[in-house]
Amino acid sequence: MAADMREDSMFGRLGHLVVHNPWKVIAAWVLAAVAIVAFAPSLSDVETQDQANFLPSSYESVKAQQLAEQAFGKTEDATATIVVKRADGKALTEADQSKVGNLAQRLESAQIDRVTGVVTGPQAVSPNKQVQLVTVGLTGNPDDQRLHDAVKRIRDVSGSTLAGTGLAEEVTGDVAMSLDNQDAFDTALKVVSIATIALIIGLLLFIYRSPVAALLPLLVVTVVSMISPGLIALVAQAFDLQVDQSLQIILTIVLYGVGTDYILFLLFRYRERLRAGEPSKQALVSAVRRVGEVIASAAGAIVIAFLALLLAVFGFFTSLGPALAIAVAVMAAAAVTLVPAVVSLIGTKVFWPSKSWQRTPKGSAFQRLGRFTGRRPGVVALISGGVMVALALGALGMKTDFDQTAQLPSDTESAQGFKDLQSGFPAGALNPTTVYVRSDNGQRLDPTAVERFADGLKQVPGVGSIMASATGAEAELSKDGTVAKIDLLLSDSPYSNKALDVAGDSLRDAAHAQAPDGTTAYVGGASSIFADIRDANSRDLMVIFPVAAVLTAVILALLLRALVAPVYLMLAVVMGFFSTLGATVLAFQGIGDRPGLSFLLPTILYLFVVAIGTDYNILMIARLREEARRGNDPRTAADNAVQHGGPSVGSAGLILAGTFASMLLGGISFLVEMGFAVSIGIAISAFVMSMFLVPSLTALLGHRAWWPGHGDRARGAVATTEREAVTATAR
Repeated sequence: MAADMREDSMFGRLGHLVVHNPWKVIAAWVLAAVAIVAFAPSLSDVETQDQANFLPSSYESVKAQQLAEQAFGKTEDATATIVVKRADGKALTEADQSKVGNLAQRLESAQIDRVTGVVTGPQAVSPNKQVQLVTVGLTGNPDDQRLHDAVKRIRDVSGSTLAGTGLAEEVTGDVAMSLDNQDAFDTALKVVSIATIALIIGLLLFIYRSPVAALLPLLVVTVVSMISPGLIALVAQAFDLQVDQSLQIILTIVLYGVGTDYILFLLFRYRERLRAGEPSKQALVSAVRRVGEVIASAAGAIVIAFLALLLAVFGFFTSLGPALAIAVAVMAAAAVTLVPAVVSLIGTKVFWPSKSWQRTPKGSAFQRLGRFTGRRPGVVALISGGVMVALALGALGMKTDFDQTAQLPSDTESAQGFKDLQSGFPAGALNPTTVYVRSDNGQRLDPTAVERFADGLKQVPGVGSIMASATGAEAELSKDGTVAKIDLLLSDSPYSNKALDVAGDSLRDAAHAQAPDGTTAYVGGASSIFADIRDANSRDLMVIFPVAAVLTAVILALLLRALVAPVYLMLAVVMGFFSTLGATVLAFQGIGDRPGLSFLLPTILYLFVVAIGTDYNILMIARLREEARRGNDPRTAADNAVQHGGPSVGSAGLILAGTFASMLLGGISFLVEMGFAVSIGIAISAFVMSMFLVPSLTALLGHRAWWPGHGDRARGAVATTEREAVTATAR
């Protein structure tokens, strides 16, 4: 009778359906995977590396770009910059410059596809004679594979031409960086994927002593990985979204990490029901019934947190949010259908060859931790909360970094070329900041007034020099004479915070104030774009954070039918975010020598810590409520919750933290920061917050934690049956 009552719920019915029809469920998933692979587009079809594509048209840098296209023609032209220096570090001689001229002629005659012209000369020699530049014009977008092939050919020709001349060269510029960036991300994806799989298998073997249990997540994630990217690409095409190239790596980590978490939740509860004496299939149905609501609520919290990114104005987030939400939703569906179907077929052999599923261990660490938490909840709350507060103090020193060149591994040719370029030219020479002046009444501009305007811009602090136009003038006029453009070389790297301050603040203020009468000025270029991205990012942080927190709290309130518990659970999660951010600041800005953390990191970190941290909170608070419903007092409930829920939270946290830690091997600055930060955040969420802080606070609050629904009340016959099951388990 009690068993029937327990199964008479949505997840109880789902568990019964799946467990007793496993082949149908597996066939449905396989057919879905085959259909998606066969007919859906791929992520590469909606992928971009250009951050400007993620900004809305209301920002000045985008307006400048639009004006440039209208006045000077819509082009997708790009450049490759060859930086030539003497191998011995001495100044370039006239003979050396002649050799560089020969290189330009050789490139012109090589008839490389997509190359439109090669320019060098005395004007391309740095004032200190340390480097000479060769500018290669290219037709196409920097993301175009044909331009990547052209850069490879340019590197081959340059290397062979200058071999044995005593000169050294590196090819840099937007296309070369795009090529090296793509190669770095491709390498990172392979390394991270291999490391993630090896780590998951190793940890699951350690936890279950079973190769079957270790391989189960790989099987399930493989199926989900065939479905999710296609669905994401379909949604991206339907809503005209573009995704960043880092999505594939993040998606791999999320699917393996979250998927393994959900599978662990299910297998731990399945093993517990087996130990309580239930037959295999009934134990599996019970596991789905008990854990299904937890998985659905946890996935719901992640999905809602990710969908809060739709409120962002920066397109990177508006595309990342739905993409990860789709992946997590598919993974959650697989966890409560595909996984039970597979386990239903193999039964207890999922734990083979280990026999530990047949007996409850005595005197385990989690039993001792549970007893201590139940007896001294105040001490546990003080210690765990104190650790989080201490780490959070580090967040006060956080700085943001927008330098895209620093993201690349330092040993790439484009990164080294940019470094050498700075030895002779202003760092801004790699990517000029362009000021556009437009006539408001459609009349031709006065060239003299425009020249005076350009001279005034040179006086703005942070502007290194003006790059002359093809005619030698400081400003280039459009064909109809109504628009002029002035290319400025900033003193600092175009992606540095100093350059962003100049392009986004002082230079804009000067350009707007000094523009000739009857004209309007716009500041464009990479530095201006990233200055606008910085503003958009700051705005998004202020909007997304509270919305995601409130929506996640609503999920918790609906799950628990309470208002008090969701409040301190969310406060704990928010504190977890700041403690994680503080630890990351200490690691990279304190111990390390980074100028700041990637501007993308706080938002991504917040969402992962809020969403995944809430996962563990949901699992633990659901167990606390379950123990209370069995008739246990608050301290005993905390004891039992840590004893029985601790292993699954600890194991899941260890595996998920390990999967994100594998990103440390990627060799890309942003991925290294993200891997460290998220893995630390998950460790704090699992081993400090969920395992100690939440149970101790719940024990201290007691019955008040469940106000006003009081979902901790014992449930009659079911509670009696549960107490009997626990007693049987402990024997």
